[in-house]
Amino acid sequence: MYLPLTIFLLVLLTESILFLGYSYITSLTYDLYVKFTKDARVAKQQKMKRDTLKLKSELAKTSSQDEFSKWAKMRRKLDKSVADLEKMNSDIAYSKTAFELKVKSVLWFLVHGSQLAMVLWFRKSAVFYLPPGWFGPAQRFLSWPFAPAGSVSVAIWFAACRRMIKALALTVNDFVLAPAVEKKVAAA
Repeated sequence: MYLPLTIFLLVLLTESILFLGYSYITSLTYDLYVKFTKDARVAKQQKMKRDTLKLKSELAKTSSQDEFSKWAKMRRKLDKSVADLEKMNSDIAYSKTAFELKVKSVLWFLVHGSQLAMVLWFRKSAVFYLPPGWFGPAQRFLSWPFAPAGSVSVAIWFAACRRMIKALALTVNDFVLAPAVEKKVAAA
């Protein structure tokens, strides 16, 4: 009885990943990665942002006509700070893209590769047997492609679980989540 439950849990996991979306999961994963690894570049970026904003406010307080030399010096400093900040942002964005590409690859394999591996590994196994005669000629279809006659194959069980989970998710979305959103919109 472990095979049907294992397949159901795997389909539930993969459909949850697909429902949330690769982008959301990878973004969340990157945020957690940065938070737990305490990346020095992110801390440096935040410090550079604070310094740049401080320079901007000081420059705004300084008159360009009355204190031109001080204003010009601060302006050059601000321009250099903005250029350094843009370079740091570019470096961080590049590493974030590389990280997200790796995570999306792992997610893709988890979603598609794990199901393919399960179907190939258990292709001749029966998930469970059906009572004789209940489904008539359709009984052979349920055992496709390689399971014994009179049983439900792994591929068919995957399809049934996926269909049931999607239908349940749509029902929950339409009758539970959608009215809650409509109430928030109506209240606003």
